[in-house]
Amino acid sequence: MDISIQFNVTTASEQEIIVVGAFQKKTTKGKKEEKSAITSTWPKEYQITYKELNTGHHFDGSAGQSYSFDFDGQRILAIGLGEKSKLNDEGLRKAIANMLKSQHKTVSSIGINLDTMLVKGGLERTAYLVTESLVLTNYLCHDYKTAPNPIKLEGVTLETKTKKSAGKKAEAAVDSAIKVADSVNLCRDLVNAPPNELHSESYAKRIEADVKKNLKRVKVKILGKPELKKEKMGMFLSVNSASNYQPRLVHLTYTPAKKTKNTKHIAFVGKGLTFDSGGYSLKPSKSMVNMKFDMGGSATVYAAFRAAVLLELPVQISCFLGMTDNAVNNQATYPDSIVTARNGKTVEILNTDAEGRLVLGDVLSYASDLKPNAIIDAATLTGACLVALGTEVCGLMGNDEKLKDKLEKAAKATDEYIWQLPIIQEWRDDMKSPIADLQNIGKSGFGGTAKAAAFLENFVGEGISWAHLDIAGCGDSQSHLPYCPSKGGSGIMVRTLVEYLKSV
Repeated sequence: MDISIQFNVTTASEQEIIVVGAFQKKTTKGKKEEKSAITSTWPKEYQITYKELNTGHHFDGSAGQSYSFDFDGQRILAIGLGEKSKLNDEGLRKAIANMLKSQHKTVSSIGINLDTMLVKGGLERTAYLVTESLVLTNYLCHDYKTAPNPIKLEGVTLETKTKKSAGKKAEAAVDSAIKVADSVNLCRDLVNAPPNELHSESYAKRIEADVKKNLKRVKVKILGKPELKKEKMGMFLSVNSASNYQPRLVHLTYTPAKKTKNTKHIAFVGKGLTFDSGGYSLKPSKSMVNMKFDMGGSATVYAAFRAAVLLELPVQISCFLGMTDNAVNNQATYPDSIVTARNGKTVEILNTDAEGRLVLGDVLSYASDLKPNAIIDAATLTGACLVALGTEVCGLMGNDEKLKDKLEKAAKATDEYIWQLPIIQEWRDDMKSPIADLQNIGKSGFGGTAKAAAFLENFVGEGISWAHLDIAGCGDSQSHLPYCPSKGGSGIMVRTLVEYLKSV
C-alpha cells in the first residue's frame, strides 16, 4: 500500500472513496440534548449534497459511527470522531484503523481529507497519526497461506488544502510514520515466523540482511559458539546445550552522523529464544504452543533500533540480540546444575524453563562493558507478568527512577500501557542460592516477574542505568486494538522505545 500526501487540494479528487471526519456538536433545547454532526470543515459541495439527503439524520458524529453517500459518482465516507475537545491521538488512530478494516478488501484507492479530522498538534500530528494507523492496520501475516486473504487497496492519498510550501513538516511526518510503523510490522513478521524456519542461525542472517539492505551507519558483529565460549558466557551456553543450532549473539552499533562528546549512548538487549520447550523442566503441551513468540523481546528492540536508524536520531545505539532455542536431548542442562556467568557469578539452575534470564544475564554483562548511559532490555520473560498486569500492560522494572519515568512518559505519548513493579531487597535475597551465588528462580512462586528482574540486576555493570521490560503479555494478540492483529505479534513497545530515544 502506497501512502502519499497531496497539498492544495480544493476540488474532489479521483480516489475511489473519499474519507472525511465529522466531529459532534451537542446542543440543548429545553431539557432535551440534541447531537449533530459538524460538516463545516468539509468541502462545500460535500456539505450541500449531505444536507439534501434525507437518510443522514441518524449520523450525529458519534465516535465509531460512519455514513456514506454518493457525490458526482464518487463515494464519500464520513466517520464520526466524537466531540473535538475529546479527540486524542488514540481516538484518531482507532477511527482510521476501523475505517481501513472496513474498506481495504473492497476498494483500490482511498483519499483521506486531513483538514476534517485535525487533532491537537495540527496538520503535522494528524498526518503522522493517520499514516501510522494505516500502516499498522494494513498488516496481514499470510506468508504461509497458499491462498492468502486478498487486499485490494493499492494506495491512500492524504489530502489537504494547505499549500505545499507550508506543509513540509506534514510531509516529513508521513515519511517518519512509515519508517516507524514499517519497523513495527517487521517485528510482527519476526515474531510470527515458525520456529522450524526462524532459528538462531537463520534469525541472525535475517537481521544481518535487513541491516545491509536498509540501514546506514550500522556495524554488524555476530558471535557464534566459539566466541561465546571465549566470552565465558556459561549461562547462555547452558541454554543452548541441547539445540541443533549454534547460538548467536548479534551485536549492532549505530553511530549518528554528527556524534559529539555529548552524544548519549543507549544499549538495547533482547531475549531471542526462538522456541522454548522448557528443557528438562518441560512445559505442559498447552503452554508450549506459541513458544515461537519467546524471541519477541529481541524483535522488539531490533525494530526500535531499526526505526531510530531510519529516522537518523542523534543518539548512539548499541543493540544486542541473544539467540538460541531451549530444547531437550541428552546434552540438555539438568536441573540442579551450577554454571558460571560471564561476570564470574555462579548460578544454580533449579528450573530450566527459567532460561531467558540466563541468556539475558550474560548479554547484559557483555553490553555493560561498553559503559553506555543506559541499558534497556526487553523480554517475554515471565508468565507471572500476565497474572500481575494482564495481557495488555508491559511490566517495567529497573534501577534508575529517571530512566523509568522517561519510559513511562514515552509510553503515554504513544498510548501504550506500561506499569512499574518494584524490586525489593527481600526479592533480591530470595534469588540467592545456599550453594552458589544465585539461583535462577525464587524460593516461592510469588512475585515472579520482579524476582526475575532482581536476578537480571546482578549482571548490569556498576553505575549503569538499567530498565527491564517484560512484554510477555503485550507482545502478541492485542485484539482490543484495531490497528493490531487479533492474533500474532503485536509490536507493542517498539513505538515507546523509539519515542524514548527521541527524548535522549
